[in-house]
Amino acid sequence: MSSAGPDNPISTLETSRELNPAIGGAEPPGPKRAMGFVDLVLFYVVTGISLRWIATAAGAGPSAVFIWIAAWLLFYSPLALSVIELSSRYPQEGGLYVWTKRGFGDFPGFICAWIYWTSNLPYFPAVLYFAASNILYIRGHHWSYLAGNAGFYMIFSTATLIAVTFMNVVGLNVGKWLHNVGALAMWTPVLIIIVMGAIARSRFGSATAFSAAGMVPSLHLKSMIFWSSLTFALGGCETASFMGEEIRNARRAIPWALFTAGLTVTACYVLGTVAVLWALPNTQVNDLQGLMQALSMTANRIGFLWIIPVAAALIALSNLGAAGAYLASVARLPFVAGIDRFLPPIFGKLHPRWRTPYIALILQGGCGILFVFLGQAGTSVRGAYDVLVSMGIVTYFLPYLFLFAAMFRLQGEVPSPDVIRVPGGKPMARLLAVVGFATSLLTIVLSLFPAPGESNPELAVLKVVGGTVGLISIGAALYWFGKRRARQQLESA
Repeated sequence: MSSAGPDNPISTLETSRELNPAIGGAEPPGPKRAMGFVDLVLFYVVTGISLRWIATAAGAGPSAVFIWIAAWLLFYSPLALSVIELSSRYPQEGGLYVWTKRGFGDFPGFICAWIYWTSNLPYFPAVLYFAASNILYIRGHHWSYLAGNAGFYMIFSTATLIAVTFMNVVGLNVGKWLHNVGALAMWTPVLIIIVMGAIARSRFGSATAFSAAGMVPSLHLKSMIFWSSLTFALGGCETASFMGEEIRNARRAIPWALFTAGLTVTACYVLGTVAVLWALPNTQVNDLQGLMQALSMTANRIGFLWIIPVAAALIALSNLGAAGAYLASVARLPFVAGIDRFLPPIFGKLHPRWRTPYIALILQGGCGILFVFLGQAGTSVRGAYDVLVSMGIVTYFLPYLFLFAAMFRLQGEVPSPDVIRVPGGKPMARLLAVVGFATSLLTIVLSLFPAPGESNPELAVLKVVGGTVGLISIGAALYWFGKRRARQQLESA
């Protein structure tokens, strides 16, 4: 490779640090090697499982089981195998940003990272809205009047984002405990609903009829729209690679952690969906409170009322852990871009005491709060949730197009002997990249359609498309300003 620089599409992070030590130097972006294998597995679990998708899947009926399996084969498996090879080839801090820049140059790398970073802005309020809806079950009918209160959801999301941001500014040695506790809290409600669903089925029979015909997904557009949500639910296995320099023995730990967490995530989704359908007819399940509805109704039927507030608290805690984990990992993207000088140098600053990219973390949390208010504008709580989910899916899956394209292209580079390759070598790697790319593209197209029952579908589509285009345009402008600034700095050096 030729020498690094802003005009060279293969410029390296290391060279940028050497040229401008004031914005990064050789210092680590946080406590070095803060995450071990167990931390990594729990991190993948808390970012890979979101209990709200179990309710979404159950709302579609038994065919959701088939769609879970298809999404695992056509999206999760290509993604996980691609992440394993790419993170083994290029284990530097930045993950997806580094891989895309390596394959296609500075501008695609920056735009990919920018889109991925912005995809989490609507994600945070969406996942926290779900947490807020489940907290209401802690006090049952005493708090039920808040279910449609937009002010409650906005205040809860804002307060929790501030708290989660502060924990991660202090450092991964502190923030990882929220991720780990969130992962453990994620498993427990799934286990509860599986056990209680099995008890309800044994005592009263299944509330949903399972048949071969019912397992076949409908090809009507109205039914296909929710496929994008289930595919989206299996994303996230690329997140820890953004923090490659903070993982002990990353090249070896990431593959085994992905394998362990992948089995856990898929089992939780499939078994959790089946258990909800044992407890409730799919017509009685909604996205925001479906899992707690199933738990509450089943607990009433079998006399386990005490478990309702416990499960509600655990579900809320698990989603706080997920928000914290994504905040910690994705904030590394503007940090690395700041070191590479495509964003203002302040993004590459470390906290003088905690050695974390605190500017990037604070900006991420602040923008997430802004999206709480933007998503709620002009719609109901349910409408805001649907818009935030759709916009999150579109912006989240655009970087996957870059990832799979980079996986395909980088097969032309000869790997070092210690790189972990996809079984089958280059031909299988490129086939997986094509399958993952096609699945990601289909997911984006389906997520552009407004949810059935949306009271103002035109406004919903405008928010999703307009918001996405606006975010990409801002990223492109920042890149060109940053590139010009970097060139001027090099010329004056």
